[in-house]
Amino acid sequence: MLERSKCMNVPEIRFKEFCDYYSDVLLEKCLSVSNKKNNKLEYKKEDALSVSDEFGVVNQIEHLGRSYTGNNISTYKILNKGQIVYTKSPLKLKPFGIIKVNNNKPGIVSVLYAIYDVKEGFEPNYISVYFEPNFRLNRYLLPLINKGAKNTINISDETALSGEVHIPLSYAEQQKIASYFQSLDSLIQTTSKELTSLKQIKAASLQSMFPQEGETVPEVRFKGFEGEWNFSILKDFSKKITEKNRNRLYKETFTNSAELGVVSQRTYFDHDISNNENINGYYVIHPDDFVYNPRISVTAPVGPINRNLLNKTGIMSPLYCIFSVNNINKTYLEYFFKTNLWHKYIYINGNAGARFDRLSITDENFFNMPILTPSTEEQQKIASYFCNLDKQISLQTQRLEKLKQIKAACLDKMFV
Repeated sequence: MLERSKCMNVPEIRFKEFCDYYSDVLLEKCLSVSNKKNNKLEYKKEDALSVSDEFGVVNQIEHLGRSYTGNNISTYKILNKGQIVYTKSPLKLKPFGIIKVNNNKPGIVSVLYAIYDVKEGFEPNYISVYFEPNFRLNRYLLPLINKGAKNTINISDETALSGEVHIPLSYAEQQKIASYFQSLDSLIQTTSKELTSLKQIKAASLQSMFPQEGETVPEVRFKGFEGEWNFSILKDFSKKITEKNRNRLYKETFTNSAELGVVSQRTYFDHDISNNENINGYYVIHPDDFVYNPRISVTAPVGPINRNLLNKTGIMSPLYCIFSVNNINKTYLEYFFKTNLWHKYIYINGNAGARFDRLSITDENFFNMPILTPSTEEQQKIASYFCNLDKQISLQTQRLEKLKQIKAACLDKMFV
């Protein structure tokens, strides 16, 4: 690809073999309305389609597990392969709806959708990707809505074609751009599936590699290890941190997030939430210290316990319980707290606080929490396994984010 200076009707980034100016074309020159109905019941409920921003046109049963059609599917519109479909209904992240090409099997869609045939000389996948960014679809439709319709739902299928688009008239260039984004989408979907698979493996491993309630031996174990695990009490290898931030020695406040672990408030909230005048009463948390956040959530039904992996010292609210540990593999303990094996104990021994979203548990009860532990060698083996798994998850997460950033940049710079 070549980068070009931004000027009218020439994209900033373009494949090097193309150099013609882009043309201003009425969309009705590219598309025509299709109103073919399923009045002969050519298609059944099993053929109902939905339009997803992430996955495009999908079969409802295959993708969603069921058909959402009404009883009278004879009024539904037929959507053939290669046709464009426009979902007019506003969505939270797509307030002007979604435009996609059907690259899969034909089927039927609700009459609320607009369906278009693509005229000769225009690539349907180019039209789809052209309208993918929110800003471009919004910019195109807003003047049309202002002409009369109150919103996209009320805009007629024909009126939706009356705006102007800026496209290369070279069919070869349209195809090359469309093919590039299809390859990019394929990479994104593959990476996303790999990431999902790794997260599922981790969730299954947390379930199977620790003994479940009433058991002292895990379902899955590394070769060479046998025998029952031992019950310990948290206070046997931990100590509560009560060091106050005297003279406001430390300024950076940490928070304990169920999803992200121990993070700086500046990162999590974009600024410090704590009052700088009162932080001398906050507790000091050092690297590798653990912290219990009594705030409950969907992902942390009794509150999360996480380890400070920031490699720096900070301070935390007195609402948190901070403790250090010794004579146990810290990484093993970190992953033990990612299971739900300790949840029942906290739930039974804690009480709902003044706020409905917090649990209250005494220090005595908290540090009497039973912890299942195998030998030191097995702790290390389990810790290494989960560390390696998390590294793979992190790498795939970074790769997915990078691919999405590349796509977003290309959607902006490869179009006019």
